[in-house]
Amino acid sequence: MASPMSASRFLERLRAEGATVVEVGDWEHHNRNHVGPWGPVHGVMIHHTVTKGSAHTVDLCRNGYEGLPGPLCHGVITKDGRVHLVGYGRANHAGLGDDDVLRAVIAEKALPPDNEANTDGNRHFYGFECENLGDGKDPWPEPQLEAIERVSAAVCRHHGWTERSVIGHLEWQPGKVDPRGFTMASMRERIRERLK
Repeated sequence: MASPMSASRFLERLRAEGATVVEVGDWEHHNRNHVGPWGPVHGVMIHHTVTKGSAHTVDLCRNGYEGLPGPLCHGVITKDGRVHLVGYGRANHAGLGDDDVLRAVIAEKALPPDNEANTDGNRHFYGFECENLGDGKDPWPEPQLEAIERVSAAVCRHHGWTERSVIGHLEWQPGKVDPRGFTMASMRERIRERLK
């Protein structure tokens, strides 16, 4: 069982892993903690935004939209590979997902199919939204993929987790397709190599 790292430690870990970090406003205190707990944390979840334009994407993920208030993640990874920190604490990114998947993440075992939405993921996952249209055609530039690898490894390194603690939204919640355009298996392999 892992407690979330402090905001300052999170920032320090991302930078130590070589991520280019942009701090957005009072990100350290921007969260949804008043609606429920954050932690214990068990993994990292990767998403795509279905948006275009870095400034618009960062703003949307910080503030949210009608029906889903922000922050919508902890960090927004734009096409240029920069990691924009928009919130810290409970964030509206994971939603309800499969308890069997959570158990597999905790045990760092192969993931079962996600066929239920019965567990609060916002409580248990660090979340990174990645600027992409999510249509399978919008490219994933190498700096962006490398940033996903770096932030995931940074969190895993802090908690002593392996690459198996990093999942995509599509592996957590039935009906989700993100991230689309690369496989989580290939990303986990990159993270595994970085953690060696």
